[in-house]
Amino acid sequence: MDDARERLPLPGEPARLRAETRALLGESPEEGARLVEDATFVADPLWEEWGEILERSGMDKARFLEIARSYSAELRLWVVGERPWIHCVSGLAGRVRRRLPAPDGAASRR
Repeated sequence: MDDARERLPLPGEPARLRAETRALLGESPEEGARLVEDATFVADPLWEEWGEILERSGMDKARFLEIARSYSAELRLWVVGERPWIHCVSGLAGRVRRRLPAPDGAASRR
């Protein structure tokens, strides 16, 4: 079984990133919302952690970012303190694993 299908390592909470994003949401709600909805603020560091594993499993960065963007509501809950990081990152990892291309090359699940 592929590495990513079994497990993606869950990195520690990026507390500084969370604090900066939360401050932006408070100072400029529209700009902060755009940042969170774009999801690159979390996707880029996670891609550094998971990218090699995901590429070996058939997922490129564009697809990963699409999945992260679909998870932006949960990312926002983490930023504002409604969800713990481990809940958020493990949920995103599960969503990513479920959307990996099928081992036989069939279309990925949505």
